[in-house]
Amino acid sequence: MSQSLVRALDLLSALAAGPATLDELASTADVHKTTVMRLLHSLEDRRFVVRDAQQRYRLGSKLFELSSLALEQRDIRSSAHPYLARLNEATGHTVHLAAPEGRDIVYIDKLESRHPVRMYSRIGLTAALHAAAVSKVIFADLPLEQRKALADSLEYRRYTDNTIAGPEAFLRELEQVADQGWALDGEEFEEFVHCVAAPIRDAGGRVVAAVSCSVPTVMLDREGLLGLLPALRECTDAVSAELGYTKR
Repeated sequence: MSQSLVRALDLLSALAAGPATLDELASTADVHKTTVMRLLHSLEDRRFVVRDAQQRYRLGSKLFELSSLALEQRDIRSSAHPYLARLNEATGHTVHLAAPEGRDIVYIDKLESRHPVRMYSRIGLTAALHAAAVSKVIFADLPLEQRKALADSLEYRRYTDNTIAGPEAFLRELEQVADQGWALDGEEFEEFVHCVAAPIRDAGGRVVAAVSCSVPTVMLDREGLLGLLPALRECTDAVSAELGYTKR
């Protein structure tokens, strides 16, 4: 770990005890004031620290944002896991749990299929934003203007011949997902693998995660994949209820 990174983390740890001036932080860290000032400027630019009118530094909003996200994802995973295990046992297929992290969608839990075929995904990897069913389910909950901004910002890498190729098609897909309440990945990320996903909602009704079942096409055709929807929705409804969501 670089010395600058260690010093920056030490400064954040020092500020966890309360606001402090530049001189106080330099003394606590036993580092020259010029070095501390440079580190604080970088942290301030990225909202990890904020400086008040008395020239004291305190922890910034970025840390609260990250800690809130970390707690939310930990709570979702612990709440969801028993239901994911039940879904995995009932279907025998690969089950994923994914949640937003900044602009990414990250797999935060995975239960493998009982069959020998294994999926490319693993916990900690990001899902394809325009191809994965979990991504579509999460993005479909965004307000229309945010959906449009997202669609215009994506690169639309072609993973397979079935991958969505541009913003217009992506927006149409999200509109359909929002209407029907679930999403498909029809061999859009991996050839010979298709997925169906449904949303998890929090107490306020916001989509905070998604669960998917992924199946090789040689094992289930499209109709068979859609046949997993009742069990999948039973899983996501149960997790949503754990998070305080009540269907209206």
